[in-house]
Amino acid sequence: MAIEISSGDRPGTVRRRHRMVDRVVALLELAARQREGLTLTELARNLDAPVSSIQGLVNGLVATGYLDERNRRYHLGTAPYLLNLMAGRHMVTHVTHTELEAVHAESGLTTLLSIVVGQEVFYIDSCSSQPRYDYLAKNYIRRSLIRTSSGWVLLANFSRRDLWAYLSALPPEDESRVERFLAVLDSVQESGICAAPRISDVADGVAAAVREGGRTVAAVSVVGPPEEIQDRRDDLVCMLKKHQARWNENSR
Repeated sequence: MAIEISSGDRPGTVRRRHRMVDRVVALLELAARQREGLTLTELARNLDAPVSSIQGLVNGLVATGYLDERNRRYHLGTAPYLLNLMAGRHMVTHVTHTELEAVHAESGLTTLLSIVVGQEVFYIDSCSSQPRYDYLAKNYIRRSLIRTSSGWVLLANFSRRDLWAYLSALPPEDESRVERFLAVLDSVQESGICAAPRISDVADGVAAAVREGGRTVAAVSVVGPPEEIQDRRDDLVCMLKKHQARWNENSR
C-alpha cells in the first residue's frame, strides 16, 4: 500500500513499496513473532512463496546476523539489536553495566560484554580504565571470533555445520588458532569458559558465556597483558564463574 508523505523529493510524492524489501521485512517479522523459530518450509508457506525463492534471502540474513539458524529453525538474529544500540536505544540485557563494573572492580581489568553478529564479535558495553578498549566497545568495532577469548565462547555455541563452515573459510594465518580452539572446544561448550587462549601477543583474556534459554547469547570477558592474564588465570576463572552463575540464574 502506498503512503502519502509530506516531505521527500517533492511535496505529495508517494513512496513506492519494493517487493524484495517487503519480503525481507516479512521474514524478519515472522522470525521475531515465533520464539521457537520457523523452518524454511514454514517461512515459505507464510509468505506464500516457493522455498527456492526465499532460500537465498534467508541465507543472506543469517550470514549478516539478521537471522539465526538453530536446529534448522530460523530466529531473529542479533543485528537488529545492535542497530538499536548504535542508535542509542539501549535494550535490557541480563548483564547490566553495573554488573560489568563489579567485575572490573574485582579484577582490575578491562571488562567487556560481547555479542556475535553474523560471523564477528561486537563489544556492546565495557568498563575500562584503558581508552583503547573503551573506544572499541563504544564504537562497535568488529572483531574476529577466532582471535578473541569472547569469540571462542561465542563460536562454541555455533551449530556444527556453521562452525565448520566458519573455520574452513579462515585465512592460513589463523590455522594455529583453529587447532588450539578445536583442542578446547568440548571444554568451552561444557563450562562456558574460555581461559587465556594465548591467541594474541597484544592482549589475552578470560571469557564467560551468558546463557539464556539453554544457549549462549553473549560473553563477558576480562582482558589485559598476556603475562598478567596467564599469571592470574585460575583466579580469574573462579571469579567469572561466580558472576556467571548469578547471570545465568537471573535469566531463568
